Amino acid sequence: MIEVAELGKEVASGDGKLTILHEISFAVRSGEAVAIVGASGSGKSTLLGLMAGLDVATAGTVRLGGQDLAGLDEDGRAELRGRLLGFVFQSFQLLPALTALENTMLPLELAGRSEARATAEAMLARVGLGARFGHYPKHLSGGEQQRVALARAFAMKPQLLLADEPTGNLDAETGAQVIDLMFAMNAEAGTTLILVTHDEALARRCGRTLRLAAGRLLN
Repeated sequence: MIEVAELGKEVASGDGKLTILHEISFAVRSGEAVAIVGASGSGKSTLLGLMAGLDVATAGTVRLGGQDLAGLDEDGRAELRGRLLGFVFQSFQLLPALTALENTMLPLELAGRSEARATAEAMLARVGLGARFGHYPKHLSGGEQQRVALARAFAMKPQLLLADEPTGNLDAETGAQVIDLMFAMNAEAGTTLILVTHDEALARRCGRTLRLAAGRLLN
């Protein structure tokens, strides 16, 4: 599903350059659930952004669904993301001016899906928000907002779900409920999962764990 080879990322810092990632290489097979763990600042979110084509590597390659991201322009990467990827972020990334239903429908509508409303309604019902279609994010709890984000991600039937600290803004009980739901939906859909987390217990729920420290892959 995704292959990372000798991936590096540098950014300008003062008079020199700061290396965020050093020669990262690994592959994730279709259907796998893989955790990427490491302390804050280890490069986890940068790596996730490079895998999604949201950022451009300084060195190395990312092949997503067999396609080398370096060979695509920004529009090409966006098209590939829309076709293959689903995202769940720590900060939910819901549009405040849209209702739960409208937020879930948005990627479907952008993709020109004629069944956008029916699919979005079914997915919101699946995550337990069948009575919340018309609610705006500010009227939803953190757990409910993350459930909308899950509904939005899975509505597109992605081949790969990227989750970046999905429980980071939730209390322990709510976070556990959201994670149970995410893994259940992932199993139902047969989606490949890459989960960035600092939570070792959460990482153990995945089939494999990759560990980052100071921008280097330890295993």
